[in-house]
Amino acid sequence: MTKNIPTRKIFFFRSCLMNVEYPGVESSTKWAFNKLGIDWIQDPNQSCCTGLGYYYDLFDQLSTTTIAARNFWLAKEKTKYENFAVLCSTCYAINKKSCSLLKEKQEIYEKVNSILEQVGMKYKNNLDSKNNFFHVVEIFHKVREKIAEFNKFDLSKLRVASHPACHYYKTFSNDAIGKYDDTTVLDDIAESIGLDALHWYPEKILTCGAGFRVRYKNKPLSLEITLKKLKSLRSEGVNLLLHMCPNCQLQFDRYQPYLEKTYGEQFNIFHLNLAQLIALVMGGDPYRVVGIQTHTVKIEPFLKKYLNSGK
Repeated sequence: MTKNIPTRKIFFFRSCLMNVEYPGVESSTKWAFNKLGIDWIQDPNQSCCTGLGYYYDLFDQLSTTTIAARNFWLAKEKTKYENFAVLCSTCYAINKKSCSLLKEKQEIYEKVNSILEQVGMKYKNNLDSKNNFFHVVEIFHKVREKIAEFNKFDLSKLRVASHPACHYYKTFSNDAIGKYDDTTVLDDIAESIGLDALHWYPEKILTCGAGFRVRYKNKPLSLEITLKKLKSLRSEGVNLLLHMCPNCQLQFDRYQPYLEKTYGEQFNIFHLNLAQLIALVMGGDPYRVVGIQTHTVKIEPFLKKYLNSGK
């Protein structure tokens, strides 16, 4: 069975880490969705997925699943927009796992509802982990030909690669949607708008190195992995690395200058979330929409060289 990617009734799920570090990713997505005619909504009562706390062992599974069920209730019962679209691969994994647990474990479902009923909610187990949860990149992939119609730039000299976020492609593996490849989806979209997309390189599925707690508990190991991947990208002549997860983007964008200074290296690689690139090629303002001022690796040289729109 092929998974149907929706463009309507999208419950746009907010990411805490994305909005703290790169708020321009959310504004880029909203801006592009509006231009592309995507039907979406947000609810100010939505809770964080707890991903950061869950993977630090600060939240147990029951707490995380209960919070997820509360968000499911908001989407399905309150807003009637039941198709979750997330910006963060961890939000993707957390929500899909919680939905599956509620479907498969009756005792968890009953316990969760006993908690929700105290605040006047009851989740009816009426969402499906495969058919109601999507990463934003899947929606962009579906409308990539329409995105291309907006692009007025010649990007053929830009060598682009992607970093497939581990919490996405590992969770996605059983969700068949035709010829869609979860490790090259970003490359497909980049290629459709005229970029020279590198679909594979030796360290393509190597993690970014962050690993949540690894970045803080074993920083040398964390940055060793990041350095290895950056070297692989440089050897392939990559100018731009595309991201789909705030934790990965943070790891590469914030630490690339540190690694260059520490090891005497030069990578000259820019970092953008896919939504930011899409907004830029569709004409979004680099600062007010895309939020490039939040980046550590400056994006102005990229704009001047490839989009001729630096300020």
